[in-house]
Amino acid sequence: MTSATSMRTGLCGEVGIGDVGSRVRLCGWVARRREHGEHLAFVDLRDRSGIVQCVVDGTVDLRSEYVVAVAGVVRRRPEGMENPSLPTGEVEIGDCTVEVLSAAEPPPFLVEDRAEVDEVVRLRHRYVDLRRPRMQANLRLRAAAVSAIRRAMDRQGFCEIETPLLWSPTPEGAREFAVPSRLHTGDFYVLPQSPQIAKQLLMVGGFDRYYQIARCLRDEDLRADRQFEFTQLDMEASFVTQDDVLGFVSEAVLDAAEAATGARPQEIERMSWSAAIDRYGTDKPDLRIDTELVDLGDVFASSEVRAFAAPSVKALRVPGGSQKSRSALDGLVERAKALGAKGLAWFRVAEDEGATTLDSPLARVLSDAERDGLVRTTGAVPGDLVLVVADEHRVACTVLGQLRVELAGKPVGEGPYRYVWVVEFPLFEALGADGHPVPAHHPFTMPHPDDIDRMETDPLSVRSQAYDLVLNGWELGSGSIRIHRADIQARVFHALGISDEDAESRFGFLTSAFRYGAPPHGGFAFGIDRLAAVLAGEESIREVIAFPKTQSGADPLTGAPKALPAAALADLGIRIAAK
Repeated sequence: MTSATSMRTGLCGEVGIGDVGSRVRLCGWVARRREHGEHLAFVDLRDRSGIVQCVVDGTVDLRSEYVVAVAGVVRRRPEGMENPSLPTGEVEIGDCTVEVLSAAEPPPFLVEDRAEVDEVVRLRHRYVDLRRPRMQANLRLRAAAVSAIRRAMDRQGFCEIETPLLWSPTPEGAREFAVPSRLHTGDFYVLPQSPQIAKQLLMVGGFDRYYQIARCLRDEDLRADRQFEFTQLDMEASFVTQDDVLGFVSEAVLDAAEAATGARPQEIERMSWSAAIDRYGTDKPDLRIDTELVDLGDVFASSEVRAFAAPSVKALRVPGGSQKSRSALDGLVERAKALGAKGLAWFRVAEDEGATTLDSPLARVLSDAERDGLVRTTGAVPGDLVLVVADEHRVACTVLGQLRVELAGKPVGEGPYRYVWVVEFPLFEALGADGHPVPAHHPFTMPHPDDIDRMETDPLSVRSQAYDLVLNGWELGSGSIRIHRADIQARVFHALGISDEDAESRFGFLTSAFRYGAPPHGGFAFGIDRLAAVLAGEESIREVIAFPKTQSGADPLTGAPKALPAAALADLGIRIAAK
């Protein structure tokens, strides 16, 4: 066995019928002990692979979580005493001798998945929590996924290169962690929020296919899918198109999913950003949910109902939703308003003597054509609920898209796994107060070739060569084809209101490198924490990270963050202002 060492012959969970009659020596933790008379005890011995039952002389003092070595002979369990819920349930270890390797105090909680434990308590005693089967499985699933990613990138000719952790401030938008310099008092490094600029410099340096399992840091508020520290597959390639990059990443993602779950997902479909917004109300569509948004613009184009006099009228069919109470429907109206809509119209679809009817405060003011059009266009049948928002197009789509997800109630980690590439994002997302457009991504994103001529005249209509990978409604990562031509980069900077002097000051070390021959290139990065969480069926990435922070950014295990001693602050030339 590859798991054998000088202290053990193998792992607890590997013992089976084929080992009957063999003498083994196993090491692990005492999961539980059950007395059987005065001189006999059944001890469940646990290691990373699982549990096996050992029949031990009851005079040995063993308690929960003691670390022991057990030597004995593998034998069949007596007939009728098998445990089908355990992989090792047909056998036990008999004629045991026990060596206590380390005694243990009673743990702060039971080391089993059924135990409900406060998260702060779990993280304070993470070394105990990590023994639980769920955590063992999660972190090993993650390791299998990372190994598969590396194999996929190596197979496709990529070179793994490490980039610096002490870096210079970058223009990517997220708040960075600052690191004071002792040798250059008053100056700071930052911890990288991504290796974006470093990997582009590698392209200039001739490494035409780079990747890294990169540690990144962002000083942003934490949530279920975000930590200060995170890990991503970071890649960049030269002489490629968008299709090439999506192909490289798809291969790695599908390999990772297959390694983690045993099944290879279907090929990843693609969808434009505008189609995602129009059909699902979000650029992170959850394709497990069958329903889509429907456009009712034609149905209400000449309506005299003021509630539908808006640039866009969108609808969402909720299968079986007509059973919702009036108070629940009122709650949906308030939720829509909280999301930014002026209001929400609802229609219960019913049947009366073979005819489809609508139950709604607005039903009586609709014309027959409008009632028929609403039912026909949404595909609603008796028992369904139809929700309608009339507003600006983006508002109507976004509000109904959020309600679509909330009403479906599908946890992100619940299968099946539905991946989708969202492409052709806008290059700019809005106009700022100064009249200049705001970039939707970083300012090095290549515009769509068909839209470059509108950069100055209609910037908000310009598409980019940017793309996101989405899984079950979670954004796994994003990337783009980069600008490698000085003339296009200058036009983007000019559109953003960035002067030549400011561009040189902020991005000079990148743009200067481009003057020495920059190949066409593009890249991508996706969050390994997020991918592992979904594949493990978890709702929070904290469950696939060995030592995460809490929602407040604290580390209950070490007590971080902590104050530094005065001497350390003096070395760095730092004084703490009074709170």
